[in-house]
Amino acid sequence: MEAAGEEPCAEALGGRRCSSAEEAALEVSWVQGFSKKNFGFINNQTVCYPCGNYILFLNIETKKTTVLQCQTGQVGAFAANRNSQVLAFSDRKLNPVIYIYTFPELNKLTELKGNAKLDYTLLAFSFTGPYVASYSSIPEFVLSVWNWQENILLCSETQPGVTATSLTFNPMNWQQLCFVNESSLTIWHIERNNDEHHLKQNPVKLPDGQGSVSPRKDLFFPVSHGEDPYHGPDLPVSAIAGLVGDEAETFMPRNYIKPSVHPTAHCWTATSEIYVGCKEGYVLAIDAETCSVSVLQQKPLPEYMRKISDVVSYVRREVQKKKGGKPKDLQKPVLFAMAFCNEGLYAAGSEGILFFYHVKGLQYEMKICADILQPILSLIFSPDYTILLLVTDQGAVYTYKPAQSGEVVKLLDACSSCFLAADFLTPGNKYCVSVTISGEVQVWLLEDGTCLSKLNIDIEATAMACCPSSNSVAVGTKGGQIYFLDVTKVEAPRVVHRIFLSKFPVLSLHYDQSGQFLIARATEGHIFILDARPSKLFQVLGYVVLADEVLDLSVASDFKNDLVEVVVLLKVAEVQRARLEIFCLSSALTTDNDKYVNAQGMLNASAIKKEQYDLDYPLSSAVRLKDNIVYGYCTCAPFICKYHLSEENMLEDPSVFLSEKRTPSNQFGAGFLCLSPNSRWLASAAKDGVLFIYHTFTMDILAQKHSHSYQGGGIRSVVFSLDGKFILINGENDGALVCLKWKKIKKTEAKEAAFHWQSLLAILNKSTLNENIVLKSMAEWQFDPESTSESLPEEKFKEAPLKSSNVDVTEEEGNITSLYSASTSDMTWIGQKIKKVIREETQRFANQKKELQMGIKKLRKTIQKMMLENEQVPDIEKLEQHEFNLDVEEQERAQAEAEQEVARARKEIEMENLANHYLQDVIKHECWDAMCVKGRAVKCFHMACEVKNYPLKGHSEEELETLEKVLRLKKIETADFKVQKKNLETESETVLSKEEGEKAEEAMADDSASDCLIGSLSSQYGGDTSILYHQWDLHTREQKVNQIVLLKDIIYKVKTAFNKEFDIVAQQKEQEIARVKERNLRIQEILAQLDLQVEVWEPALTDDEIPEQALTVQDSEIKVEKYLTQQEREKAEMLAKLEMERHLAAMDNERLRALNDMMGGVLEVKKEDILKMDIPPPPFISKPEDVWSDEEKKIFREHEKKVKQLNEEKENYRRALENELKKLEASIQETTQNFDETVCKLSERKVKIEMVIYQEELKIVNLIYALLLDEELDTREVGLHNFLMKKEKEKVKTARTIQTTKNKIEAYLDTYENAIVEEKNLECSFTKEFADVPANLFDELFQLYKHRPKTPMTEILPGTANPYGDGSGSAEDYKDALTLLMKAMDELDSPEHMPNGLDLSMWEHFCLARRNKMESEELVKWMALTLAEMQAFLQRRMDDNEKIKSEIEDIFQELTWLQEEKMKLQLNLTVQFLLKQGQVELESTKIPDYSDAILINKSVIEELNCSIMAQGQKKIASMVECKEFSKGIFQLEWEHKKMRMQIDDLKQKARDIVTLPISKDRQLFLTVLNYDSRIAHHISVMEQTLGIMDKLHKKNVKNRQKRIKELEKCISLKEQANYELSLELKEMLVSVSERRHIFEAADTRHVSEKIAKQRYREILKQKHLQGLVKEQEEQFEILQAEVERLKSRTFPIL
Repeated sequence: MEAAGEEPCAEALGGRRCSSAEEAALEVSWVQGFSKKNFGFINNQTVCYPCGNYILFLNIETKKTTVLQCQTGQVGAFAANRNSQVLAFSDRKLNPVIYIYTFPELNKLTELKGNAKLDYTLLAFSFTGPYVASYSSIPEFVLSVWNWQENILLCSETQPGVTATSLTFNPMNWQQLCFVNESSLTIWHIERNNDEHHLKQNPVKLPDGQGSVSPRKDLFFPVSHGEDPYHGPDLPVSAIAGLVGDEAETFMPRNYIKPSVHPTAHCWTATSEIYVGCKEGYVLAIDAETCSVSVLQQKPLPEYMRKISDVVSYVRREVQKKKGGKPKDLQKPVLFAMAFCNEGLYAAGSEGILFFYHVKGLQYEMKICADILQPILSLIFSPDYTILLLVTDQGAVYTYKPAQSGEVVKLLDACSSCFLAADFLTPGNKYCVSVTISGEVQVWLLEDGTCLSKLNIDIEATAMACCPSSNSVAVGTKGGQIYFLDVTKVEAPRVVHRIFLSKFPVLSLHYDQSGQFLIARATEGHIFILDARPSKLFQVLGYVVLADEVLDLSVASDFKNDLVEVVVLLKVAEVQRARLEIFCLSSALTTDNDKYVNAQGMLNASAIKKEQYDLDYPLSSAVRLKDNIVYGYCTCAPFICKYHLSEENMLEDPSVFLSEKRTPSNQFGAGFLCLSPNSRWLASAAKDGVLFIYHTFTMDILAQKHSHSYQGGGIRSVVFSLDGKFILINGENDGALVCLKWKKIKKTEAKEAAFHWQSLLAILNKSTLNENIVLKSMAEWQFDPESTSESLPEEKFKEAPLKSSNVDVTEEEGNITSLYSASTSDMTWIGQKIKKVIREETQRFANQKKELQMGIKKLRKTIQKMMLENEQVPDIEKLEQHEFNLDVEEQERAQAEAEQEVARARKEIEMENLANHYLQDVIKHECWDAMCVKGRAVKCFHMACEVKNYPLKGHSEEELETLEKVLRLKKIETADFKVQKKNLETESETVLSKEEGEKAEEAMADDSASDCLIGSLSSQYGGDTSILYHQWDLHTREQKVNQIVLLKDIIYKVKTAFNKEFDIVAQQKEQEIARVKERNLRIQEILAQLDLQVEVWEPALTDDEIPEQALTVQDSEIKVEKYLTQQEREKAEMLAKLEMERHLAAMDNERLRALNDMMGGVLEVKKEDILKMDIPPPPFISKPEDVWSDEEKKIFREHEKKVKQLNEEKENYRRALENELKKLEASIQETTQNFDETVCKLSERKVKIEMVIYQEELKIVNLIYALLLDEELDTREVGLHNFLMKKEKEKVKTARTIQTTKNKIEAYLDTYENAIVEEKNLECSFTKEFADVPANLFDELFQLYKHRPKTPMTEILPGTANPYGDGSGSAEDYKDALTLLMKAMDELDSPEHMPNGLDLSMWEHFCLARRNKMESEELVKWMALTLAEMQAFLQRRMDDNEKIKSEIEDIFQELTWLQEEKMKLQLNLTVQFLLKQGQVELESTKIPDYSDAILINKSVIEELNCSIMAQGQKKIASMVECKEFSKGIFQLEWEHKKMRMQIDDLKQKARDIVTLPISKDRQLFLTVLNYDSRIAHHISVMEQTLGIMDKLHKKNVKNRQKRIKELEKCISLKEQANYELSLELKEMLVSVSERRHIFEAADTRHVSEKIAKQRYREILKQKHLQGLVKEQEEQFEILQAEVERLKSRTFPIL
């Protein structure tokens, strides 16, 4: 039945309706199929699942199916709610919609329209409440939650790029959602604030592939900031990677990433936990609140149980191996489905086994409940939890009852693959047959679609057709076979015959209406004609081969002329046209077949009367009616063409026919046409899935039906029943088989179809009866797997010539025939025909064959004899084995293959050489041509010492421009520094003297020139360090970059300077080698004169010293023979001939021959030839001495004298030569050793230069690292600012939400209090309303007024096994609870409970008041729950706000820390020093801590030391002076004492003299012997005292002036420092103002207040400490004064 929606009218689609359009309509009779999508229980007895454009409802008890059609296309996502008995599904059109339907009424409740553009992938209902969740696919990936009762979108969140696999609500709490994709699991919490809903994401950290759970690491915010004094602070990896924005927050290095487990199934428990099955075999338990994960472990079995389990596992593995399957691991099964119940957990997966897990804690016990040998995709419990549904991937659905623990029962046996074709079984009104692509044949009851039987031929099918003349079915396969099935017993179909036509796949099968012929269409234009009758054993009558590609084929029967017309539509590749070829088959073809076919089985052209027609449009399908009318479906435009094959409709080209009429088809995509049996109706189907029925005479649309959709590939096939009442349609890829029937049709049309059916049955009845009898008697065909092997006889035919080419093969007569001895059962029908022709030809030419065999034998013997002789000849005369091959064609083929192989190898070598040449050019250009200084070496003559120069590339223009720019900038900065320095000097002229200024300048010059502070010795090796920045001045990034450029230039100059020295040494070696060669020439001459065989040392330059030699290939280096072309060989021969002629001409010189013969080749005797001279003895020397005459004796004496003189001369000359040889050798040894010393010195200098280069490179590395660290800090700061902006936005949003929620709570609280007041007023009003009632009745009424019925249970019975119970209710449950409560009140409101004596009207008034009271109470309860929920939501938002505040505070702290680190990085520079060996001494191996050390200038220390020494000398001088002064004091005191005593004596004398009348002066004059000298002495003493006092005064004045100068110098330094501090203060004030603006803009007043309070506390603490310091200073001064007092008392001399 069809239960939803009406078809759109044809006018809306642009088509034409016939006049009786209202009287014709189609409806769905039944639908069959399986789509592997979600199954679900809609109630305890009904299962529903989607299939194509339909949703099928299967009753478990009656096995009846109900159909609901989606009118807008294919069904997408699907879900069923068993509690509310509603279902939801989406369509797959653009802007899809979610539909909500009720069951069993199948009424549409609502449509949910979201923002999805393409498709919904998942739908899920909540266990309680009217909620449904959806997830859309690309491009939105939006998770949405709806209230389907009120058609409201509650909330939604996007997850870009995340593809989900499953989505479920928590049955115990509808506000929790489990969202699973292939590699992750997320729990979404739905937070509600009255009428607002929000989704909050909580991702779950899954274990890794080994099942271990590791804690989550926050790489963006590390736990602590470590700091290295050299390497700087530890920063997050995102900052090191240079990432900012969202990428920085989510970045994770590859070594941190561990692949997690892949969830495949999950289910909720009654404690809100989630059990998850993984692809790796693990079972996880996840807490939905904390998102913590635990891995469940299997409880270890006892020893005896383990042995039993091992035995069972072994037996199962062996069974699986025998069946050809893979062994299954039952210890760690891969779970695809899970279902939870009170007893435990049921799970299943790819093994096809239903497991039961009994979980206790983190351990489980597992047992096997059932094994169905098919992978299980879904496990679904019925609403009452009595039935467990098992859905497999093969299309089978089983039921299992856990309470009974019995076997599984098959509920549905569908096929997982798509339907290929369907057809009606004769007589066409009871049964139909379908076949799937996998080769499964089903027989259906036409009335209600019940599956009567099923047969699987286990081979891929390509076509199917039912025979009209018998109950046989033909199935074509991809391998070229046709299987014939006997369906006389619809409950038990069987295969009775098989024909192997060819190796080409069978594309379509067609029977004519009389059931006489079966036409099979194969690829490559092959069309086979078979006898369709079982009595003829389905004989193959012949075949036709067409030149072009066959697009479509249709068959029409002409009962009057006993002909069958076959219409073939061909594709013409050259032009955009179609071609029809029509040929006729007569019944004579079945009686006298040999007359109409040739020996190969091909039909003669005269037998089939082939006709050809070219049409003006390209067509994809064509059918022919009577009167030469053809309808074709056009491919280039959406219309149906009508052709009349007559000469009147031809173009100027006599072979092209024009279309007579074009009818718009209102369809898109490739389509096809199908003609009804009575030729009155024309069906048109295409990729859009809409079926149109046209009237063939008027081409008006009779009916239409949207049975399939374009998402499922459209319609694959359409077929009419013989009586015209039914139409079978199957989709391309949606897996649905749809049976349509006429809902209403014109009576004349129905009568005409019935009349044609009756007339056709009258013709077929007799033959059908006979053929069915024969069909029943046929034996069942036994399937042989080897008969369908891929190795066909044609391949053996191809191998035969290759085997016959060898002479040794054909040894016996008849070997050729033996090649074709394959059994006929394994050969194609065409192959058998070819075999038969070959056999006949072999018999016909048997004599010639024997003669040829005899000749071949003789020839073989001759060749064998020649081969034996060839083995005995020398190797140079031997022939190759292939040269004895007499097969010239084979030899030519082998030679051609060899030439091809040679050409291929040559091409590969050429390409390889080309690649090597290119690589050589690249390397040469980069490593040789680009070098302005080529790399070379200089080696010692006698030592293993080698020195290499520095290969250098020339500066590019960009590098030169950069260097010039940096130098120019450095000059400007130097000039500016000099001006500033001059200004400072002019200001300090009043303070410093000229001498001190000169000393300061000298100190600064010495400081600037110090190599120790520069950090390298490059100035001593050709580098100009004066252009460098001072190491203390590298604060900015630009300065560091410029310093790197200058350092690289210094390195370049140092290398260039060394290369110049190296070139001098290299030239010196070349000169030395030239000198040695000159001396070696003389040495060789001396050795030749002395006739000594001594090897002369010949020095030479190696390849390292002359690297150019490596680029030149010498002929001596080539070890293989050089390949020369013909021209090169001729040229070489000509040059050799000319050289030979020149040599012969040079030898034929008469003058040279005469000179050699007479004078040994020289014209005068040289001194060097003295050793070769010899005085010939006199001729009489052979005589005895006694016979010599005197003259002869004289001559002999003179001869001896000459010989003696010659020998002396020879000896002297030899000694001279030896001395000269020794001198030459010593000279060579001395000069080469001197050169070796030079090379050693150069090597030592190279080592020092290497040291200098490493020093400069170390500077560059430190600078680069500082720049990198600065960049990382900047990146981290930018990332933190971006994160701060996000958090501030979140904070603003959260604050706005908090404020809004507070306002809502305040408003709702007023409403809630009003409701409470109203509820209390109802009770007071009850007393007032019933005040007139007697007291006894009032008390009883008041008790009834307070009485409440028991709380009713919703839906779930107390005895059911539902593990979730009622679940947590929602606020929307208030209405349902109130409705149930009012239903329970109906019983209490009945008059039976009315007190005696109470009026009925008063009772009704009482019942109404009590209901109002109960409604008010329920309203108060519901409002209290809502208020608590709102307050909980507010508390969560406030917690989130506090968390965001703490995060913002942490960010500000880290930003402050980053600023400090950046400032520290700019001020705390890395300075490189040069320290001499032994200069730094440590008492222990422990390195001191220099963290609080300060680096200051050396001049400051020297000035301080000088001032200390000066003060010390002053102190010593003052102490010495004080000592001397103390001695003088003691001496004066002694003298004073002496003088006192003398005074006493004189006084005594004076007393004696008083009496004398003499004045004092006179007395003094009289008493002093030398009065004048005494006066002069006194004057000199006074003058001396005055001089000493004047000198001391001058000295004090000078000291005071020096002190004033020092103080003025300190004042100038302090003023400079104050000036710098003022500049820093300005910058700090600017930064403070910027921070204040940032704080005010970011609403961080509380943070700034907190920081201000903290700073205020620090200032108070600092002030308190300063007060303590002042007090301690005062006490210290008092103590110091006391110490000085005691010291002066103890040591008075000092």
